[in-house]
Amino acid sequence: MHNPLLFSLEDHPLATLLRGQLGAESGDLSRREFPDGESYLQIRSSVGGRHCLVLANLAQPNNKYLPLLFLLDTLRELGAASVGLVAPYLSYMRQDRRFVDGEAVTSRLFATSLSHHMDWLVTVDPHLHRYHSLDEIYSVPSRVVQAAPALARWLGGQRNLLLVGPDAESEQWVASIAAASGHPYVIGEKQRLGDRQVIVRLTDLSPYRGRSAVIIDDVISTGQTILNCITALQAQQFERIQCAAVHGIFSDHSDRLLLATGLQALVTSNSIPHVSNAVDISELLLPPINECLHLMVERTL
Repeated sequence: MHNPLLFSLEDHPLATLLRGQLGAESGDLSRREFPDGESYLQIRSSVGGRHCLVLANLAQPNNKYLPLLFLLDTLRELGAASVGLVAPYLSYMRQDRRFVDGEAVTSRLFATSLSHHMDWLVTVDPHLHRYHSLDEIYSVPSRVVQAAPALARWLGGQRNLLLVGPDAESEQWVASIAAASGHPYVIGEKQRLGDRQVIVRLTDLSPYRGRSAVIIDDVISTGQTILNCITALQAQQFERIQCAAVHGIFSDHSDRLLLATGLQALVTSNSIPHVSNAVDISELLLPPINECLHLMVERTL
């Protein structure tokens, strides 16, 4: 079997790492926009009979989705043996039910559409709130990577920490990292009043006073949850506060707002390109990618 080809529509910090670790070749493509905003795409690599991976950053996905579909489908048209998608951040997972009559359940619609254009999917810590697994909405083989081990390694030799989850949804990550690192943790209570308005409440943390607090969450988007958690910690006299997240979207430059609070560190994994990328998840992606590639090889035998 030839080494796989790895394509990416934009620069991504994981591209070089994954190519080296997988022994993959770099897929050559050209893309631009016509004056009317339509996409132009040309695949320059010979892909016939080759297994292809597409690495995609799906944060802020609306302008990226059509070029991604064009790439996936063109690879198939040109005779790729298989086309897999590595989307470390998987968008359109939040709207997982119809909360109000007439709402589009976009997680299911997005998954149904995307499944038609690829043969497998690997992602990192998707927002599985009301779904038990991606198999409920994606019709292709999928693998989910847990980033907790990489975040636990980042904590490294730090001592005297208190890990803080801002809400119940964050507990799965915080508890896992606490178990791996040996630090105590607490979980806050969040009340959401709107997309950009939340309240975070913490229990009495006086037994942990003197420790450094590390807020841990899966996604930072508007930053409001983290901002409120920082305020709640500062109200209880915590002076040293860090924040670590799996995915940093940082809409509306919310990273600047967070750093302006006096955070000692703002850290994310390299699932989404950002200056805060200090946690490498490439090694965690290797086993599921190889598993999917082997599955595709067996299918073609």
